[in-house]
Amino acid sequence: MEPLSVTAPKSTLWQQSTRLFRATGPGLLMAAAAIGASHLVASTRAGAEFGWQLAWVILLVNLLKYPFFAAGARYTAATGESLLHGYQRQGRGYLILFSILNALAAVASTAGVAMLTAALLTQFIPLPIDLLALIVLLASLLLLVLGHYRVLDKVTKVIMLCLTVTTLSAAALAFNAESILTPGFVSPSPWQWAHVGFLVAMMGWMPAPIEVSCWNSLWLLEKQKQQLVTPKQALFDFNLGFITTAVLALVFLSLGAMVMHGSGGHFFPSGAKFAEQLIQLYSQVLGEGSRYLIALVALLCIFSTTVTVVDGYSRTLALSVQLLRGEEASERGLNIIMLLVSALGLGIILFFKGALLPLLQFVMTLAFMTTIIFAWLNYRLMTSDNLAPSARYGLAMRLLSWIGMAYLLGFAALFIYWKWLG
Repeated sequence: MEPLSVTAPKSTLWQQSTRLFRATGPGLLMAAAAIGASHLVASTRAGAEFGWQLAWVILLVNLLKYPFFAAGARYTAATGESLLHGYQRQGRGYLILFSILNALAAVASTAGVAMLTAALLTQFIPLPIDLLALIVLLASLLLLVLGHYRVLDKVTKVIMLCLTVTTLSAAALAFNAESILTPGFVSPSPWQWAHVGFLVAMMGWMPAPIEVSCWNSLWLLEKQKQQLVTPKQALFDFNLGFITTAVLALVFLSLGAMVMHGSGGHFFPSGAKFAEQLIQLYSQVLGEGSRYLIALVALLCIFSTTVTVVDGYSRTLALSVQLLRGEEASERGLNIIMLLVSALGLGIILFFKGALLPLLQFVMTLAFMTTIIFAWLNYRLMTSDNLAPSARYGLAMRLLSWIGMAYLLGFAALFIYWKWLG
C-alpha cells in the first residue's frame, strides 16, 4: 500500500493579507515617528513659501537616505539582534560614538515634538504651552510604562490610518479649490543663499533622523517576541512605513502650496499661533465645520510622534548603557532613562519660551549635522564581514549609499560655510 500524502491547504489571499498585516508594526511605528514635525511643519512650510519647487528635493532626500534606514529592518531580520549589537561588534568606540550623538538628539527631539504637541493642544485647552508640554510628556510616560510595546503598536496603527485618510481627503479637496495665486505672482526661489538654513533643516528630519533605524531594529525584536516575523515580512513592513512617509510628505507640501502659497501669509514662530495657522490650513479646504476634527487628528498624529520618540530614544539609550556596562536589561533602567530624557526635554522647552519654529529649526539642523555619522555607521554594518554575504548590501545599495553620504557631507559643509564662514 502506498503511503498517503497530505498536502497542506493553500492560504487564501485574505489569510495571507491578514498574516502580513499582523506582522506589520515596527515600520508603521517608524512612520508615526517620522510624520510629525518634518511633515506638519517643514513640508507644509516648504509648500507655503515655495510652492511645488521642493517636491523633487523631498523625493530625492527620501531616496538617498533609504539604504541607511533599511539597515534597521534588514540587519535585525538577518541576525536576530539589534543595530546596537552590530555597532558593538564593529568596536566599542563605534557604540560610544553612537551613544553620545544619540543622547544629544534624544533630548532635543523630545523637546521639539513635545512642544509641537502642546501647541496643538492649545486649540482645546487654554493653558500655557509650557504646562501643556509637561502634561504631554507625563501622558507619554504613563502610556509607555503601563502599556509597553503592545499598546503602542495597536494605537499607532489606528492613528496612522486616521491621519492618512484625512490628509489625503484634504489634499483632494484642495486640488479642486479655486486658486489663490494673484495674476503676475512669481514664486520666490528656494535656491538663494538666505534659504540654506531652511533647506538643511527640512532635509534633517526628512523623513526622520537616521537614528530612527535603530528604533525600528528594537521594535522588530519586540514584535518577534509576540509572533514569528520573516525577513520578507520585516522588509515589507519597513517599506510600507517608509513609502507612506514619503507620500505624505508630498501631500503636506501640496496643502501648503495650494492653500497658502501666494497668499502673502507666513507661519508664526509662536507655538500657539502656528498651531492655529495649521488647523486653519485644513479647515479652509475641508470646511470650517471640520476644524475640531482636523485639530484632533493633527494632535493625535504629533502625540503618537512624541510617544514613539520618547520610547525609541529611551530604548536605544538604555540598550547602549546595558551593552557598554555589560549589564542585563531591566524595565527599571528603561523607565529611569525615559524620565530623564523627558525632564531634560522640558528644560529645553522652558529655555525657548514657546518659540516653536526656532526650536524645531535648531532640532532639525542638529539632526542633519549628525546624520552623516549615523549613515556611515549603518553602511559600515551592512557591508561588514560579520553579516552573511547574502544579507549584505549589493552593488546597487552600495552605490546609492555612497551617493547619499556624499550628498549629506556636501550639504553639511555648505551649511557650516553659510552659518559661520559665509
